[in-house]
Amino acid sequence: MPDPSLNFVSCPDAEGRHRMGYWQWGDARAPHVVVCVHGLSRQGRDFDVLARGLLGRAAGPLRIVCPDVAGRGRSEWLRNPMGYQVPQYVADMLALLAQLHAQATVVTLDWVGTSMGGLIGMGVAAMGAAPAARGAAVLPAPVRRLVLNDVGPQIQWEALARIGTYLGQTGRFASFEEAADAMWAISRSFGPLSREEWLALSRHMVRPLPDGGFTLHYDPAIAVPFRTLTPEAALQGQEALWQVYDRITARTLLTRGADSDLLRRDTALAMTQRGPRARLVEFAGVGHAPTFVADGQVDAVASFLLESEPQ
Repeated sequence: MPDPSLNFVSCPDAEGRHRMGYWQWGDARAPHVVVCVHGLSRQGRDFDVLARGLLGRAAGPLRIVCPDVAGRGRSEWLRNPMGYQVPQYVADMLALLAQLHAQATVVTLDWVGTSMGGLIGMGVAAMGAAPAARGAAVLPAPVRRLVLNDVGPQIQWEALARIGTYLGQTGRFASFEEAADAMWAISRSFGPLSREEWLALSRHMVRPLPDGGFTLHYDPAIAVPFRTLTPEAALQGQEALWQVYDRITARTLLTRGADSDLLRRDTALAMTQRGPRARLVEFAGVGHAPTFVADGQVDAVASFLLESEPQ
């Protein structure tokens, strides 16, 4: 199957505009679009295995779009680091969806979001369920199906503290393999992965330095707003996030690593009882977050996104 094409969209921000890159798979004219958005320090090529799996299983034409969120991968870095927050990312996704819709009418819109990408997806899906204010951006189509990968309205502070110990430390590595090994040391919660699978996931996580060697792909300043978060602020934000979740009307699948330290099981169970009443699937031997590389993980997402609508 061919590799994806790299495209760009211009997105407004408080300082002007920035360019966001996105990887596109499948039929560029397909009316069924699946947007896949990565986690905090990751990038759009995380979804290569899932994209190929979806295209191989789809009965009709499918367009899969995997953005590099601002400051990551092939996207531009923001001039103001405080812009690295979910409201800006939601606005960027609306600009992306408007461009996709202008290129080819979007009739069916699905969303797959890992961790941060799931929070962005919650914001987009809830927006589609509410009347748009005059002059506000609107979705080309409501989110039909939403996959939240190991994330919800309530996030454990201990997990955020763990992520904060390494976020922003992009390092310098003599070789790609050295960089991959360093990333694996802080990513074992992703679950069982072969050396080949990990190297494939790591390939797009580094960029070469002008004077030799490699560093991680993202702007270290994405850590600036993250480090302003306090346990009290995180607790206050939970109520607002639950309100967002409760507005979602899309059919929702919640995937969770059974050993996740970010999404507690009681939170996941609560998500099955309120709002869109998510269907919960857990993966044994995995923490935060499932990578959608293992066959069983791909099958769970593909069957949910591609199954027929209930009669």
